[in-house]
Amino acid sequence: MADKDNEEVEATIADEAVVIKYKTAGEIANRVLVEIIEKCVEGASVRDVCIWGDNLIIEEASKVFKKEKEMKKGIAFPVCISANSCICHFSPITSEPDHTIAKDDVLKIDLGVHLDGFISMIAHTIVVGANSENKITDKKANCFLAAHYASQAALRLMRPGNDTYQITDMVMKVCKEFDCKPVEGMLSHQLQQFKLDGPKTIIQNPSESHRKEHEKATIEANEVYALDVLVSTGSGAARETTAKVSVFKKTDEVYPLKLRASRIFYTEVIQKHSIMPFNLRNFEDEKKAKMGVMECVNHKLIEPFQVLFEKTGETVVQYKFTVLVTANGPARITGLPFEEDLYVPNLSIKDPEILNLLKTSVNQRGILQPVKKKKKKPQKSGNAAKGTCNMEVDQPSKTETGVENMEVDASA
Repeated sequence: MADKDNEEVEATIADEAVVIKYKTAGEIANRVLVEIIEKCVEGASVRDVCIWGDNLIIEEASKVFKKEKEMKKGIAFPVCISANSCICHFSPITSEPDHTIAKDDVLKIDLGVHLDGFISMIAHTIVVGANSENKITDKKANCFLAAHYASQAALRLMRPGNDTYQITDMVMKVCKEFDCKPVEGMLSHQLQQFKLDGPKTIIQNPSESHRKEHEKATIEANEVYALDVLVSTGSGAARETTAKVSVFKKTDEVYPLKLRASRIFYTEVIQKHSIMPFNLRNFEDEKKAKMGVMECVNHKLIEPFQVLFEKTGETVVQYKFTVLVTANGPARITGLPFEEDLYVPNLSIKDPEILNLLKTSVNQRGILQPVKKKKKKPQKSGNAAKGTCNMEVDQPSKTETGVENMEVDASA
């Protein structure tokens, strides 16, 4: 009876200790993403960068909450780097084709960190070699601006009492201003302790069948979401190609596995990864892991994260950040600054409703300053660049992390 009672008590951001774990995980996610971006240079291997990034998450997570010996922490989502028309989940194992990073590649970098099962997700898109002398223009620039402003508009609607389809419709409306399409059927998930895909979802560009599967839900205080916006210069239709799946996660299904290789694989998943997503590269013998995962997937014990693509030649841009929904509104705890000066679009937002929404203030305390040098001291919050605010590197004190006491950055 006691176990049942414990299961019914959900840990939320109403508890200050939970807020600290979310924010600390978010700080790690931000720092790791900055380091990964520095590795994404012309000639680099996507596989090698993903492996390096996964190891860095584990290393950074091991440095916090050291006194909590039994606390589970580390990767909540393996590093994926999806280039150009690849939409998501590209992180190849050693036996599958790699991608060598080239100048002007559009790279979507996606990862997640958890501390005690409290998950902070982040994704950011860069263009390799883009700078003040090599700016992104026209159609591609339109896509970046569409994704950025759609994510910012969506963030401002993450308030208690709003419904999920208000956000769906706003993302579509912003993208239309830039003649782009949200990628069809992509989901933003509610996050709960040890649960990457909570009961509530925010769908973008839904078909009629999607609307039936994903009902309207109301955003409530003390909820947490991974707000995920993916925008395409093309039709927004996602498809599978020959790229092999490498990222999987355990489900709650039960089935008596027949093959010995499958049982060994599944046992290792439970022991090492629990319900968090993992990459097949993490297994000592990739060949045996590939054999073992097949029966598990066929009987829905393991869920694959499909590698999806748009039409070749199209550009897909992604921004994802973790949002704590408080009674006073949304607090964004992950994300990097958007360098708008790098983009020269030929379209802009004209809709008064969107413009007015974007003018409203929102709490973006979690956003890092651009990092030029690793040892450079962060600026004090009073001198922070417009629209951003420094994050503490060390574990924040309780007085710094109370959600209700977060300052609102009206210039964001």
